[in-house]
Parts: sequence; structure tokens; C-alpha cells
Amino acid sequence: MLGSDVFAGIITAILFVPQGIAYAILAGLPAQVGLYASVLPPFIYALLGTSRTLSVGPVSIAAIMIASALSAPELTAFGSPTEHAIILAFEGGIILLLMSAFHMGGLVKFISHPVLSGFTSGAAILIIFSQLPHLIGVDKGCGPDLICHISHLNLYALFIGVISLVLILVMSKPLTYLLKGWGWPETIITGISKTAPLLSVILGTILVTSFHLSDQHHVAIVGAIPSGLPHFEFSFLFSGFDHWIALLPSALFIAVIAYVESVAIALVTANFRNEKIDTNQELIALGAANIATAFSGGMSVAGGFSRTMVNYSAGARTQLAMIIAVVLLGLSLISLTVYFSHIPKATLAAIILVAIAPLIKVREIITTYHHDRADAVTHIITLLAVLILGIEEGIALGVIVTVIIYLRRTSSPHIAVVGLVEGTTERFKNIERHSVITWPNLLLLRIDENITFANISYITNFINKHVDAMPELEHVIIKCSSVSYIDTTAFEALHSFIQLLDHQGITLNLADVKGPVMDKLNKMNIEQHLMKGHVFFHTMDAIDALAKPNKTIPSSQPA
Repeated sequence: MLGSDVFAGIITAILFVPQGIAYAILAGLPAQVGLYASVLPPFIYALLGTSRTLSVGPVSIAAIMIASALSAPELTAFGSPTEHAIILAFEGGIILLLMSAFHMGGLVKFISHPVLSGFTSGAAILIIFSQLPHLIGVDKGCGPDLICHISHLNLYALFIGVISLVLILVMSKPLTYLLKGWGWPETIITGISKTAPLLSVILGTILVTSFHLSDQHHVAIVGAIPSGLPHFEFSFLFSGFDHWIALLPSALFIAVIAYVESVAIALVTANFRNEKIDTNQELIALGAANIATAFSGGMSVAGGFSRTMVNYSAGARTQLAMIIAVVLLGLSLISLTVYFSHIPKATLAAIILVAIAPLIKVREIITTYHHDRADAVTHIITLLAVLILGIEEGIALGVIVTVIIYLRRTSSPHIAVVGLVEGTTERFKNIERHSVITWPNLLLLRIDENITFANISYITNFINKHVDAMPELEHVIIKCSSVSYIDTTAFEALHSFIQLLDHQGITLNLADVKGPVMDKLNKMNIEQHLMKGHVFFHTMDAIDALAKPNKTIPSSQPA
């Protein structure tokens, strides 16, 4: 186990440097901010987290959200971008710890999979467009002006970017397939293929320094990076109150998305090994990691998918692998930062593009559309909102659309008119799907949803329609086996409806009521509200007591 953790730690450390620098630049921050976020936070998570393989550090999605937050015009009156990023990380950590204290991890379920996928796809597109200028060596100030881009094209930067892109792509799937065909061990293949970002950085740096491309041909490079380990800073704590308030909404979004992504990634690798993840403890671990990154001068952190999968594939068995990776990164910060300064931004852009491209899930939208059109619409709306309105606005709109669709679905629940399967005593099936026994004086319904203020009108209208179609009707029985909750508004509306049915000589009865629902109904004095109706323990008891001679309804499709 120790050997596997050591090997995985070395491989993961290889990713820390290029990704840390790349994501810091993506966020619009100095390179060292990303490197510092890769030192203390993974160590803190290793001590407090419940995933054995999750790799915590700077990630692309958080980076683009930080960049969006830092672009807000109201921040110009306050400190530097680095100070903004540190405050964002600290506030995010506090938010995660507060969520843990109130056991609020379940609240993130309001961010549905279509919203999360739409957000990541939109954010990935924004990231790609933000990195293309770096890849081809043009000034971002050109904006969408194609002529400007062409006239300012830096062929040297473009060459480095393309070479880096090709190297990373070739060393991923093509090289992996080749080595597998030769029978190489899986861990060795992972180790070789995942060194591609580091090799591209080394190659790009050699080209820049050997041919003086930065000085003579204006190829953009990272620039000077302070050597040594990060120092603890507390000055950000004394920033003005207005400064903290201005950053708080962005910090909330970043923290929640970081938590959702981290837990999702942790669950993936945990399921591979039948391990368990404590979601509330993950709030504590990620919260502490973000507070740690703030005090050490880093940016917001989360679980990174690519680093985690590399860590897992390389054979990591415990968080010792991450501690080893942190130690190696610390040694490189002490002795190698002089070389980091000559890394070309075109190479970093290539690393980001390869990491981000898989997040654009067009095929998933198509598949979802065939399965559930409402989810596909949510996915598309969130994606477009992120692109047009902004990241926070896109997520918020996606959540609102999800809630609206949920309310629409719950307001029109599935209600089945059911009958007794012949030859049985407790099997009731939909009369539109099966050959069943029904009764001329009795309407038996199964409501497949909780009964609330949102759907009580739909339910009573459904019953009224069938009452009008059954001249001999005397009793309505609601089979409550699928009902787990009845709210007060629905109960009062149901009481008014019972009075209306009573004027027509029809009773309303309940059967198969769940215990918690029955407890609530007893508190509301259900027996009095039902008037001449009753609550039956079993549906068959209600039929025995109320039904007249039966008839069989033929099936409309095979049972």
C-alpha cells in the first residue's frame, strides 16, 4: 500500500505545478496564488476529509467563477485581485463550515444534475474562449474582432501552443492504447500519460529560454514567481466591511459549486472501492481547506476531477499520496520557481483546453432530451444563461427553472383509477392498463404524489370528472399508499370538497394511509372532516364494506 501511495503522490505532484499556475492565470491572478493553493489545502483535507483519493486544490470551474467575481466594477474601489481572491476563499470556507454546523449539505440537492451540467458546459465554453488568445498569442483587447486577431497573431506563441496541444493529446488516448497493446501495467501507463502537462511545460520553457522568444518575439510568459513556501497572512481580515459584503454573493456560489463538484467526484472513486463518504464531514474538510488557502495566500479550492482520477488510477490507497504530493510541490517551490517564470502562457492555455473540453456535454443534452425533455430544457437554459448573463446569474436561473418544473410536475400528479386483479385480494392495477374488477357505485383512486396546496385543485377536478361520468356512484376511495404528506392547505380544501360530495350523496374515504400521515390527520380530527366517510386500514376492507356487485373491465394492453 505504501508503494502505491508513493507512486500516486509523485504522479499527482507532477500535475500540481502546471495546473496550479494555469488555473491562477485563468482566474486573473498571479501564478503563485495557484501554487500556494496546492500546498496547505490538500494537507488539511488529507487530515479531515473522508475520501481516500480526492485531490483538493485549484480547479478550472472555481477559477472561472473567481475571474467573473473579480471583474465586478464595484471591486475597483477596494484592494488588489489577489486580496479579493483570498477573501473569497475565506468567506467560502466560513460558509461551508456554517453549512456543516446546521447540517445543510442536503440543500445542494436543489442544484439538479441538468443545472450542474448546463453550468459546467457554459463555464467550459467561457474558459475556452478566454484561453484562445493565449494559445495563439494575441491581445485579449481585440475582443471578437477577427481582423485584429489575425493582425496581432504571434506565430511563435501559436507554434508553442499547438506543439503543447498535440503533445498532450497524443500522450493521452493514442499513447495509452499503444502501451496497453504492448501489455504494460496500468499504473505505469497512467504515470507516463499523465506527465504530458509537465512535459509540455518543460518543452515550452526550453523553447522560450533557448531562443529568447519572450524578449525578442514577445511570447507571453508567466513571469517572476516568489521562491519559497507560502507565508501566513492575516491582513485581509482587516479589509473594510463593504469589501467583504461585495464579495459575499460570489463566495456563496463558489463554495456551493465547489462542494457539489467535490462530493460528486469523491463519490465516483468511493463507489469503485465500496467506500463511504460522509457528506457533512466533507463540508468541514473543504471549509477548513478554503480557510487554510486564504491564510496561506491561495485561491479557492475544491476537488479536482482530473487530479483525483490520476491519483486513483496511479494506485493511491490513502490520503498519504496527497501528503507526498504536497511535500514534492513544497520542495519545487523552494528550489525550482526560477524556472517556472519562463513557462509560456500558450502552453498553459493548451493544458487548460485539454482539461476543459470534455466538460462540454452536447451529447448529454441530446440523450437527456430523448429521456426527459424538461431536464434537457433546464440544461440548455442554464448553459445559455451562463454564456449570456454570467455565471452566478446562470446558476440562479437554472435553479429557478428546476423549481418551476418541479412545481409543475407536482401540481399535476399521476392519478390512476384502479381495480382489483381477478383472483387476488390485495392487487390493484390501473384500469387503463390491466383487466381488473371495478364496481358501479365505487370509484377507487391511487394518487402517486403527496397531496399539497399545489395539486389539490388538480386532484379534486380529476375526481369531479369521474363523478360526472358515473351516475351510480356512491363512494370515492383514495388509496393513499403513495402519499407521504398532506399539507394544511390541501386538507382544508379536501374538507370543502367532501362537503360538496356529501350534497350529491357521495362519501369520500381513505385507505392504506401511512402512519405519519395518519398521525397528522388524527391531529386534524379527520373522522369528523370525512363526515359520512371512513378511514380503512386496507383497501380491501373498504371494498368489502362499500362495494356493490362488481364487473370486469377488459385490459387495453397486456397485463
